[in-house]
Amino acid sequence: MSSPSLQHTVIALAVFQAFSSCAQAQTTEQPMTEVVVTGQWIAADRASVGSFSDVPLLKTPASILSIGREQMQDLNIRNTSDASRFEASVSDSYNAVGYAEMFSIRGFKLDNNTSYRKDGFAISNDTQIPLENKERIEILKGLAGMQAGVTGPGGIINYAVKRPTRSDLRSVTVEVRERGTVLGTVDVGGRFDDKRFGYRFNAAAEKLRPYVKGADGERTFASAAFDWQVSDRALVQLDMDYQDKSQITAPGYQLIRNVALPSNVSAATLLNDQPWTRPVETISSNIGLRFEYRISDAWRATVAANRHEFKRDDYTAFPYGCSEEGDGFYPGYCSNGDYDVYDYQSEGERKTPFGSQALVQGTVRSGGIKHELAFGYADMERREYYGDYVYDYAGASNIYRNRIVPPAPGNPRTGDVIEQRHDTERAAFVQDVMTLTPELTVHAGARHVTIKRGPDYKASFTLPNLSVVYSPATDWIVYGTVAHGMEYGGEAPFGTLNYRTAQGVLAPSRSKQLELGMKGVVNDNVTLTGALFELKRGKELTNADNYYVRAGEQTHRGIELAAQGKATRDLYYSVSAMALHTRTSGSGSALFDGKRTANVPAFKGTALLEYSVPAVSGLKLTGVLQYAGKKAFDDENLVFVPSYHVIDLGAAYATRIGGYRTTLRAHVENVADKFYWRDATPELGGYLLPGAPRRARLSAQVDF
Repeated sequence: MSSPSLQHTVIALAVFQAFSSCAQAQTTEQPMTEVVVTGQWIAADRASVGSFSDVPLLKTPASILSIGREQMQDLNIRNTSDASRFEASVSDSYNAVGYAEMFSIRGFKLDNNTSYRKDGFAISNDTQIPLENKERIEILKGLAGMQAGVTGPGGIINYAVKRPTRSDLRSVTVEVRERGTVLGTVDVGGRFDDKRFGYRFNAAAEKLRPYVKGADGERTFASAAFDWQVSDRALVQLDMDYQDKSQITAPGYQLIRNVALPSNVSAATLLNDQPWTRPVETISSNIGLRFEYRISDAWRATVAANRHEFKRDDYTAFPYGCSEEGDGFYPGYCSNGDYDVYDYQSEGERKTPFGSQALVQGTVRSGGIKHELAFGYADMERREYYGDYVYDYAGASNIYRNRIVPPAPGNPRTGDVIEQRHDTERAAFVQDVMTLTPELTVHAGARHVTIKRGPDYKASFTLPNLSVVYSPATDWIVYGTVAHGMEYGGEAPFGTLNYRTAQGVLAPSRSKQLELGMKGVVNDNVTLTGALFELKRGKELTNADNYYVRAGEQTHRGIELAAQGKATRDLYYSVSAMALHTRTSGSGSALFDGKRTANVPAFKGTALLEYSVPAVSGLKLTGVLQYAGKKAFDDENLVFVPSYHVIDLGAAYATRIGGYRTTLRAHVENVADKFYWRDATPELGGYLLPGAPRRARLSAQVDF
């Protein structure tokens, strides 16, 4: 567990560095250069996930949202859940308080091992990914087979790491929330005396007191990034980070008798409120290295690698099922709200993904056609270690009146931790962006992948990607894209007959996507984007014989629309909406065919307004509206979760205090204090996770 003294030491050292560096700069009378950042208001204008070529987002034939550091600060984005509020295509998917933030994109759940990336390299998403050292959050919607290799069909979320700044950067932020959460962060960047060397340090310490009372914890984070400009042509970059997080997980609710939604419950209730409940302990770290060499004005080569390590000791008093009523319900709670409590323990879990990539990029002209070429080789290796977990019955409690039960007898312990999985992925890829005329561009690419899973399974396949882009006017494109993707097969869930067997790990599955889209700018003030898409992948389900299998096809068809810009000189807006039609076919069972995908609304929208008050310089007021339609709780569509809408309000005031630039921010979420089910996941038999009640946060950011 993180110690408070360690947290305070990390923050104190970083604050000292910020002040001392600032004082030194003033003593030597070195002028501070103001950094001017240009781009769209909510979204950054570039991202690294859409193409290997250096193409602005406006010209990229893919649906991408890129949220930059300045936007994260202005919008009080402290984690990925905060960021997801501004993208209608992203939804929660077993996003439990105190555990890991998990999401779906376009209705497909992201894979924890392959869909979350740090500078393009796969990292584990089994704990909250820290944002203190992130320059951008990039969300690629839809297939990413050519760009990323084996990953889920919904898309990927990439976290771009902050790099050293050209001028001095010293920033400290302190934030408090309604139940006593306290967060302190420090961001320090600049150049050493030898200007060829740059640095960036970030640190954070957080006392966690979430809206679920009792799901408390603490978090410590530190990172460093360095640049070395070896010559005019060569650049070396190194980054490293470390996070230690300890927090009690807040489990969700199950259906009453497996048929009805619980009523009159509180989002603040901790269902595993037992004296023997322990925090989930996670430690995650990264070390990344990158070398870039400019061969000529038209060509450059890059070699990069990243090693991620994740460790977890997982404990909880897990609520599941009802054995106190009749023949029992599994899953499901009793009529009066009783539920069984299990002592769950899994110690020593570890994941160690390592990735590397070599990339060559350049431009040539042939026969009047401009070719922007990229080709390279990527390598990934991932190992997972864990032992047989403990899952023993301890007693029964109640969703309305918590009952203390003793822990499972016999002091059970996790089995020996051994290597349970060893995956490797080797890939060669090529992309050619061909400018045929000033108006017509073709993006053609493919990735040939060979994977190994364990000692016995090996497969090779090619993932093509083809886009045609037409630009009818400056700053406008219309595009069509055909793409293929591949994902690892799912694993049989707990309770199925092939759970934790070789037959319970399904073979990889190919997915296909068609997308028609448009992007444009109106009067230099309004950015419009839209996409029509169809995604198909094999359906994985638990059949009537209680085996987890792949049977039939899952089809998601939808439309995404977004607009952002100025309504007046002082009023900014951003609107995002998605309508989605999901269906299963060909499974051979009436239980699934023709049914909607669980936990996916047919419509979701979000709107943001920001008003700069003319009468008070530096004062901005914000309002956010989120709406999600009803969702199916289960694959059979027997129970639906109602729609909801939530309103957030905020204010920010930029001024100078003691000569330093200071920004004061206030934010209130769910101002109407509405109860709603934000997440209705079919995971682990099906759980309902309530949305946050009304909560407030105050912060102060000081830039030196």
